[in-house]
Amino acid sequence: MQFALTEDQLAIQEVARRFTADRITPHAAHWDAEHIFPVETIKASAELGFGAIYVSEAGGGIGLGRLEAALIMEAMAYGCPSTSAFISIHNMAAWMIDCFGGDAVKARYLPALVSMEQIASYCLTEPGSGSDAAALKTRAVRDGDDYVVTGTKAFISGAGANDVYVTMVRTGEDGPRGISALVIEKDMKGVSFGANERKLGWHSQPTAQVNFDEVRVPVANRIGAEGQGFAIAMAGLDGGRLNIGACSLGGGQRALDEAVAYTRQRQQFGKAISDFQATQFTLADMATELAAARALLYQAAAKVSAGAPDKTQFAAMAKRFSTDTGMSIADRALQLHGGYGYLMDYPVERIFRDLRVHQILEGTNQIMRMITAREMLRAVN
Repeated sequence: MQFALTEDQLAIQEVARRFTADRITPHAAHWDAEHIFPVETIKASAELGFGAIYVSEAGGGIGLGRLEAALIMEAMAYGCPSTSAFISIHNMAAWMIDCFGGDAVKARYLPALVSMEQIASYCLTEPGSGSDAAALKTRAVRDGDDYVVTGTKAFISGAGANDVYVTMVRTGEDGPRGISALVIEKDMKGVSFGANERKLGWHSQPTAQVNFDEVRVPVANRIGAEGQGFAIAMAGLDGGRLNIGACSLGGGQRALDEAVAYTRQRQQFGKAISDFQATQFTLADMATELAAARALLYQAAAKVSAGAPDKTQFAAMAKRFSTDTGMSIADRALQLHGGYGYLMDYPVERIFRDLRVHQILEGTNQIMRMITAREMLRAVN
């Protein structure tokens, strides 16, 4: 069938689902409540190749496409959206090194990233530049065989815990053409970290500022050419947006399943609340919207893998629609639980909190609309 997953894709999905059922779902509530960073579980995912999902086989990865990556992220997010999203970010950083790095930087970093002996963060956002990412101020000044890096990155997943930071810096003029990409190590002199942010959700991963105080970074650690960094960052975000959309699908599916199970056993007015037509209509709408979001995201993933001309538009559309849909489903699932849905004893409360940030990161959903319109109008012209 044209719209069916292949046998290989189904097998990959099943592996990810089993890993989630065994290693993630039973512990996710505890990680959330106690703010535990499950680094051993994250590293265990690398044994299945999930530390380098779309790193090339030549680079030591498993060389899968973006649809396969989405299947993996969706499956893991069913257990814990926060942990799945963290693994996605590592994959994006490793892919940037593999796809755009020279032989030396790939040889230095990829083996440990593929195995997750080392874990990577992606550093683009700054305190003064979020949606306007091309306005970043972190500066790298060439000094012989090094760059001297000074500046601050904000909202960095894994900050302080991770080993490697793929960082966008300004090496030239204002705007996107003056941005380059560097690999910066945690232990380089002058690297420091802010306090762990106190967040609504995503409690299973640390988030903090990364500070660079005249950090000397070898020129050999540059990814791509000078001035290519913004293009690399945007290429990475096409895939990152698919992954965060897939995490919303996984969390949304979990919320829907929890709502179905709860409404079937919850009795009011002498019968299960699933017997009321209002409940049935709500569940039917949730299932329909989730299926529509999944179809769009899978199509967008296929376009990104194929390098289709409209891949950026579809990645933005899918990210916006999937994350809005996932959040809407979590909200209605919580409502169907009534007061119990507001308690941490029930998974929908955690899923609701975790999915909210998906509408903000990897480009806000308002920016996704801007990208979609821009790409549409460009195609017409």
